[in-house]
Amino acid sequence: MTAVQETAVRETVARLAALPGVGTAGREIGGEADGEVDGGGLGAAERGGVGDGVLPVARPLADLLPWGGLRRGSTVSVSGSTSVLLALLAEATAHGSWAAAVGMPRLGVVAAQEIGVEIRRLALVPRPGGDVAAVTAALFDGMDLVVLPAGTARGSRGAPDPGLARRLSARARNRGAVLLTFGSWPGAEVELRGRPAQWSGVDDGYGLLTRREVVIEATGRRGAARPRRTTVALPGPSGRLEPIDRGGGVGGVGEPGGSLREVRAG
Repeated sequence: MTAVQETAVRETVARLAALPGVGTAGREIGGEADGEVDGGGLGAAERGGVGDGVLPVARPLADLLPWGGLRRGSTVSVSGSTSVLLALLAEATAHGSWAAAVGMPRLGVVAAQEIGVEIRRLALVPRPGGDVAAVTAALFDGMDLVVLPAGTARGSRGAPDPGLARRLSARARNRGAVLLTFGSWPGAEVELRGRPAQWSGVDDGYGLLTRREVVIEATGRRGAARPRRTTVALPGPSGRLEPIDRGGGVGGVGEPGGSLREVRAG
């Protein structure tokens, strides 16, 4: 992260933290003091080892994305699972990137932390007011990732507004940020759909649930045109996203997930 980028992040977060009802997730669960802003660490593109302009994600998710991570300037939509959405933030925030979640008052901050999100670098704007588009556009100036519910792209009468969706995606592209939406978004380069499959960990009616299998399907445009699918443990025994090998076991973090396969139409 350059000095200019770090300054932009600090200024953006400081402005957010000064507003009533807005702050970082770390403050919400008591992990930081009022007014504390953590902009430290190198940018994810510099530390993540993925490549310039691409923010890192966990290996099973990287295999679903045409860029091997989250490309700056892209729009990626997630449906069916907030856990998948949070898992996309985990690696990038752990490596120094900042994220903001707008208009999602029920976002689980504790769940985000358990999945691996660095919550000191997660800014929350749960109730942005009437002009959500303006607030979101401003966030792109200082944030690496901005998370929005798909319902944000609506006109004054509540009807879907594809034009607004395109303008927000264009703003992210121009500012080199990643727009992550929860729900289908017009023009998204990649669409991820999470579908919980089964829980495990209880034998003969006793014990604790320790692992949930989630099937994630990816479709998209251009380089992501071929549908792909993988099954992961989310959460795995560690509480975070973990790959599942062909034998049904959970591999270590960073090990290739053996269940990735191409899905052919028809």
